[in-house]
Amino acid sequence: MTRNVLIVEDNPGIGELVRMQVADLGMNPVLCDRGDTGLQRFRDGGIDLVVLDLMLPGLDGLAVCREIRSGPGYVPVLMLTAKSTELDRVLGLEMGADDYLTKPFSVAELSARIKALFRRVDAMAAKPAAADAADPQAVVVEGLHLDAVRRRVQVHGEAVELTAREFDLLWHFARQPGRVFSRTQLLDAVWGYNHEGYEHTVNTHINRLRNKIERDPANPVFIQTVWGVGYRFMD
Repeated sequence: MTRNVLIVEDNPGIGELVRMQVADLGMNPVLCDRGDTGLQRFRDGGIDLVVLDLMLPGLDGLAVCREIRSGPGYVPVLMLTAKSTELDRVLGLEMGADDYLTKPFSVAELSARIKALFRRVDAMAAKPAAADAADPQAVVVEGLHLDAVRRRVQVHGEAVELTAREFDLLWHFARQPGRVFSRTQLLDAVWGYNHEGYEHTVNTHINRLRNKIERDPANPVFIQTVWGVGYRFMD
């Protein structure tokens, strides 16, 4: 089945570049140049991935992403931004974007991000069927409860809302307590790619996870820093 990729980008050159690359990947590109029309096309259904610019006429990318996440079901969102400050990245992730690319970006990197997102979608769809005694789908430790089938997290009985990528990162840690992961290893395992200079993506997600699940994010219990190496989940 051909996958439909909605591209919401008001820059004609970038929009055409992304459209061509999506088509080269064997997917069906759907191109819109306004946030409001892009959101309406998404609501019409049949979209498997959204490539979303941050700055758009009609409705900006953050508002579009927020509306996408407020609806039922899950569709991955890859956000494009000409801005490179951490605040812009965090805002996009806060609204529910799964990943981001800062302009200018290479075609190879765009392709890697899109394929990685679809690999994760396929893995998510396969997880419930794979559940058995040898592959437990829940982790409970020190008041933290992870349910991989329902993709739910509770801390001391309170539900915690995580983005899809945040859940994948936490699940990767929790399934291997005590093991130390470098940022490069986490990029490979959770994001499905590794590009030099993108280790800050891991830092951003870990900081956000700590703010959501730790009683004191400055002194984390669950996700611990191993100075000079990386991170580990509590043993």
